[in-house]
Amino acid sequence: MLTREENDLLCQVGPATAMGQMLRQYWTPALRGAQLEADGAPVRVRLLGENFVAFRATDGRVGFFDEGCPHRCTSLALARNEDNALTCIFHGWKIDVSGKVVEVPSEPPERRAEFAAKVRVAHHPVREAGGIVWVYLGARTEPPPFFNFEFTRLPADHVIARRAMVHANWFQGFEGVLDSAHLGQLHQGWIRDDAGNVGIVNDIQLSNASSGPTFEFLERPYGFREGALRDLPDGLRYARIREVVYPYFAFIPTQPGHECATIFSIPIDDYWCYQWYVVYHPDHPLSTEEAKWGTHFLDPSDDPNNFCAALGDVDNLWHQDRAAMKAGHWSGLMHSVPWEDFAIQEAMTPVVDRSREYLGSSDSVIIRVRRTLIEGARAFAQGKPAPGLAQPVDYSRIRALSVKFPPQRSWRELSAFDAPRP
Repeated sequence: MLTREENDLLCQVGPATAMGQMLRQYWTPALRGAQLEADGAPVRVRLLGENFVAFRATDGRVGFFDEGCPHRCTSLALARNEDNALTCIFHGWKIDVSGKVVEVPSEPPERRAEFAAKVRVAHHPVREAGGIVWVYLGARTEPPPFFNFEFTRLPADHVIARRAMVHANWFQGFEGVLDSAHLGQLHQGWIRDDAGNVGIVNDIQLSNASSGPTFEFLERPYGFREGALRDLPDGLRYARIREVVYPYFAFIPTQPGHECATIFSIPIDDYWCYQWYVVYHPDHPLSTEEAKWGTHFLDPSDDPNNFCAALGDVDNLWHQDRAAMKAGHWSGLMHSVPWEDFAIQEAMTPVVDRSREYLGSSDSVIIRVRRTLIEGARAFAQGKPAPGLAQPVDYSRIRALSVKFPPQRSWRELSAFDAPRP
């Protein structure tokens, strides 16, 4: 349970807040690269309580500016995008993709160049990788090292990145990913196919385990590894080894040789978040079924920029189907597994009051992450590095793992990169 002050610190992400200041120190996923067309319409982006525009210039580079024109602050989402620049339609001010003002036709000709050179444009460094445009919104002269995750280094046809816009605070989204205890409850309507096989995590071992998991943790420079450990009837042990990278990322365990996945929850503001699902295969292009990441996860026909657009809301109870519940479906939320998660997150209210909670042993990972981020934000305000940024990290070697192993071995020694391929 948190105090209300701690809950506010965790949830509030605007530029004047402790958490917002800390989160701006990281590279932030902003939008799918496919949303931007060279010389096409700029795209409005809201992140961490602020409004921006992103655009693809004539030569393919991506620009990322504060939404308001530096002249009179009208939206640059209305601007002309041409000649590697945005030109505001209000007074014709032209800003090139690097953020330099190059034309100010509203000024006298003899002083235009001098005037333009003095104008400061709030533009932000970007990287395009893994099908995502990433932006650095912090104040450092040099951005921190990029999250060079494995999926950011793969060919485009090996990776699919989708996002959903959820009416809930960013940490409610992150907690939903961190919470393993809900898997066999909330999702039990989807978890098995007609033959009784476990499909939700590509992981038949869950149905063979003799007991629930115990959780152990291994601290890492970027965050931690979590081992969810079970004893199997055949004398082996079973581990679901998840990787958590601060401040946003959870890598989901899958079996060696299967597609990999990561989910991350990015703050739009205090009341909304983008929940990203990235599916990728290190060895080959994704098939249609792999791209769906399991039978009941994501349908390729969904809008990849907001795949829960038809989710519903509290007024229609997220289209819950009571007839389906009576017929045997657990939750009655029928579209896909993420819909169940999103409905639960929104049903808490956009910012849940964590001072009212009663937590148990299954919430240990949530407690750990809350404390780390709250303490991290306070420490950052005192001049210390943000969590995960104190030393260099090779993010490309981070991959989750689902595996059986002999009991004499430690799960801490197991690596997805060393596991035998099928």
